[in-house]
Amino acid sequence: MSDLLYLDDLVVGQRFASPSHQLDEAQIKAFAGQFDPQPFHLDDEAAKGTLFGGLAASGWHTAAVTMKLLVAGGAPIAGGIIGAGGEIKWPAPTRPGDILHVESEVIEIVPSKSRPDRGMVTLRSRTMNQDGQVVQEFTAKLVVPRRAS
Repeated sequence: MSDLLYLDDLVVGQRFASPSHQLDEAQIKAFAGQFDPQPFHLDDEAAKGTLFGGLAASGWHTAAVTMKLLVAGGAPIAGGIIGAGGEIKWPAPTRPGDILHVESEVIEIVPSKSRPDRGMVTLRSRTMNQDGQVVQEFTAKLVVPRRAS
């Protein structure tokens, strides 16, 4: 795809916005049942008496949706989104009915000294719901290829 970006195309401060994805109760419970089977992700009544005060998606589910949205155009990086580490925070729960989208910003670009065909890009991504509430903050170091000379 010609619209994919290489290390040489990126600049600090560059921003990207993803398409959106709506989560429903069935998706939340299906993910939790397989990967994070805790009551506040699986049972409406049990969730009411927890810190969340109601059914909430697993943070890992929110992270998986974020990845899907980044791959779908929220971070159009040549060679794919290849992580080399990062930090993730969930400042608010994701709820059934939330419509998520991701806004990302390039915050650092470091060409590799030992591997001239690539570099590291630090990308800060904020996953937000339909009300603009941040449900996930993810700062990732990505391996990004350079254009072939």
